Amino acid sequence: MPSATPTPTGTAEAHLLDLELAEHEPATSVVDPLADSESERLPGSRGEHLLQCAYGSRDRAKKFYNDQLLDHLNDAMIEFIGRMDMAFVATADAAGECDSSFRAGPPGFIQVLDDRHVAYPEYRGNGVHASLGNVSENPHLAILLVDFVRDLIGLHVNGLARVVDDAAMRSEFPHLVADRNVERWVVVEVEEAYIHCRKHIPRLQPVERTRDWGTDDVKRKAGDYFGAKGTPRPWHGVVQTSG
Repeated sequence: MPSATPTPTGTAEAHLLDLELAEHEPATSVVDPLADSESERLPGSRGEHLLQCAYGSRDRAKKFYNDQLLDHLNDAMIEFIGRMDMAFVATADAAGECDSSFRAGPPGFIQVLDDRHVAYPEYRGNGVHASLGNVSENPHLAILLVDFVRDLIGLHVNGLARVVDDAAMRSEFPHLVADRNVERWVVVEVEEAYIHCRKHIPRLQPVERTRDWGTDDVKRKAGDYFGAKGTPRPWHGVVQTSG
């Protein structure tokens, strides 16, 4: 049976590997292993810095932080966001349980409010509100936008999110295009913005397709595509047994 705490393999000294697997101390109480001085503050988590040292990628990581990562959106990033029509959103609740979700809309559906704030609309969906529920407990949110068609490149935008009702959003930003299907907005304060390199990004070709929007017809929406309906669930008080 595999160990619950596998030991990393790499070029790190033993004390660094031990430190990564040890009980974590508050981040402010330890010296960042990637920093060249106690006063240097670098992007990223303590865990990633430890593993960069452990796996021998310290110099490459610091070069990436220094050359590719910003704490705001520059003009090229703003132009890129303005022509994207899909995004992948990652959130986690207060306990760290994660959720990833797909968002889409017309090009520029993610609105750049200024160089440190973006917002995307929440349309009527299945009513679960998994992403919004996570944001209500834990504001940290990550957005990945990928250009699969023209430039084969991606952009990560990480930051702190808050949920704003549509009416309140439009009163503050009257330039937003009216859309009766938008119920609320997620506004993200940008903390990190950086490239996702083109390696392994496939080139896709958009095609015309008729879609049935605004319907609750399960067949038309393919809502039970995976055949989950009718399967016993633990939260129904039913214990599943393997066949």
